[in-house]
Amino acid sequence: MHDAQVTAAGDRIRWIEFPGAQDGRPRVYLHGLGASAAPYFAAAAVHPALEGRRSLLVDLLGFGFSDRPEDFPYTLEAHADALATALTAAGVRDADILAHSMGGAVAIVLASRHPSLVARLVLVDANLDAQHVVRGRAGSSGIASYEEQEFLDGGWQEVRDHVGPHWWSTMRLAGLTALHRSAAHLARGSDPVMRELLLGLEMPRACLYPEADGAPRGAAELVAAGVRLLAVPACGHNIMLDNPDGFARAAASALSSGG
Repeated sequence: MHDAQVTAAGDRIRWIEFPGAQDGRPRVYLHGLGASAAPYFAAAAVHPALEGRRSLLVDLLGFGFSDRPEDFPYTLEAHADALATALTAAGVRDADILAHSMGGAVAIVLASRHPSLVARLVLVDANLDAQHVVRGRAGSSGIASYEEQEFLDGGWQEVRDHVGPHWWSTMRLAGLTALHRSAAHLARGSDPVMRELLLGLEMPRACLYPEADGAPRGAAELVAAGVRLLAVPACGHNIMLDNPDGFARAAASALSSGG
């Protein structure tokens, strides 16, 4: 386990690291809301299509093995800046970032605010737009439908019962304040919103999506801006868990372009 201090109060981001060739770009794997990087990405990082590079499976502040400060804002920008501090401490520059769901939103903001850290961006069914909040819906829009204190006072139990045991197995590791604030800010989106930032980035970018869902909204605009779209068969939102081989091959294809 590796770690780095990312706040003045001493809070630390932690990650699991797989060694690899020192002459290649490092790879950074970022999880989604209520998740943790190792359970979602460990198999992919050592898949024959992706193995051989230094790989950091990072838990964002508030989630997984990382610290869960109560006074951290948990905006997308704050997540990105804390992550940048951790990556800098780890000696990471010009990394390939592979990021799922909320992690994809954080990765876009990271690439916009700290471009020297990001060489290529692979977004895995990532959040590109602000969302309408809907009580009872799984994910950020459902969590964000609660006021913060309402969520802390028991709303989290309703969310636990709604998301089911698989997602809750990692969601329960998150700080409740971190979970709610992250969901609320994800639903609100960055400023400018993630899609707009993504369209303006210059590094190679790709979006992986479940084939059954069809191309993402605004596909033509994304392609026109140079974003590769890759469909992965036989999977839902958790692409890397539902079809690990398909995910690894699609990610490797995305990383093979753009230098």
